[in-house]
Amino acid sequence: MIDRKQIEEYIDSHVKEMVEDIFALCRINSEKMQAEEGKPFGAGAAQALDSALEMAKGYGFVTRNYDNYVGAVDFNDKEKQLDILAHLDVVPAGEGWQITKPFEPVLKDGRLYGRGTADDKGPAVAALYAMRAVKELGIPLQKNVRLILGTDEECGSSDIKHYYGIEEEAPMTFSPDGEFPVINVEKGRMEAHFTGNFEAGKGSAKLVSLDAGIKVNVVPAKAHAVVEGVEREVLESIAKTIEKETEIHFLFSENGMQTIITAEGQNAHAAHPEGGNNALTGLLTYITRLPLADCQQTACLKSLLGLIPHGDLYGKAMGIAMEDEISGKLTLAFSMLKVREDSLEGMFDSRCPICATEENVLQVVKKQMEAIGVTLHNDGMKPPHHVDGSSHFVQTLLKAYEAYTGRKGECQYTGGGTYVHDLKNGVAFGAAMPGTDNHMHGADEFAVLEELVISAKIFAQVIVELCS
Repeated sequence: MIDRKQIEEYIDSHVKEMVEDIFALCRINSEKMQAEEGKPFGAGAAQALDSALEMAKGYGFVTRNYDNYVGAVDFNDKEKQLDILAHLDVVPAGEGWQITKPFEPVLKDGRLYGRGTADDKGPAVAALYAMRAVKELGIPLQKNVRLILGTDEECGSSDIKHYYGIEEEAPMTFSPDGEFPVINVEKGRMEAHFTGNFEAGKGSAKLVSLDAGIKVNVVPAKAHAVVEGVEREVLESIAKTIEKETEIHFLFSENGMQTIITAEGQNAHAAHPEGGNNALTGLLTYITRLPLADCQQTACLKSLLGLIPHGDLYGKAMGIAMEDEISGKLTLAFSMLKVREDSLEGMFDSRCPICATEENVLQVVKKQMEAIGVTLHNDGMKPPHHVDGSSHFVQTLLKAYEAYTGRKGECQYTGGGTYVHDLKNGVAFGAAMPGTDNHMHGADEFAVLEELVISAKIFAQVIVELCS
């Protein structure tokens, strides 16, 4: 019989220790650094892994270091049943911190501030304390739970590729690297890369260059173009019209006979393009309205904009709009474009629901682009990930979440990819509560202490129910 009261009392009596352990790890700068011998992701990641494994050893667990890629903490030596997959690497500190310095964690107003407190050192320690609670309460487990601590999640997850080249997956895996309740569906993805070539225009009014985008998975907030041979009065007049249509703002500056145009919108993650306003498509809308000389370049840009018009976030004009009940709508974010007088190169990021296939997405895009003289270079796309929401595993997670929070537990989907995307029976589970914006990857990243405490209790309950 699982005694929930015992679990709650144990975790509540060890909150101070848990915070100290989180802070000990968060003081280590474990962003990816230059590789050293025996330290594939640099000294910081290796130090964080060593510290976490020593911490677990101190609580009586058996640990293993997989070549400083991944560490493992085992509850017992019995049959595999449950893996908990967390990571100790962090994104770079960045600028703009106000509450504390990035690697000087503090507890203030019920929040743990510092790089890694939420992503993912805080949740990793919460999982460790869940295992510690079960162990020290003397609750017997018939199968093993293993805490897997990775060190390269932020830069491609080569850590777990290494690990799963050695070890088999457990029958069940959850990662506390997201939010509650359960994310059991992750959309597929196509990072479309395309190029085009054309004859340079010979007219006096022309587009000299266009540059937009910094990363394929970011809706661009700014885009830049250089034009020649168009009067400033005409440029500004057309800009006013396009601003009303798109809510993109345009700025102008002179460089000799050329005018530099900057389009300003709002960035967003490509998985959620509705949260931004795409400066790239806004600028293309503007450029294609200018009185430029007719040439292959302008014709190609008009055709390209026809396939990905401003505000079309769901691939309707491209002919790939689709959705299903489990994973929602396909999204499309035109995120990078470089145009010169005789060529263009671009990328867009499409997050694809379960009903998407190479036939109804990739091949359609390829044909559409061929028709306008542009070549799509993709040969495949990343498939979606789906774990049955009615399974015993997922239902156990949801029931534990409901029991400890009083909130309704429901399965969710995401357009983003998580640490478990390539695992057969892996889901994201915690450790933030729905609606908590913990500034992940930003300045003043924080974890809510109460949420980490509840997470540890939920994880302990799940461990007992799945492994007893």
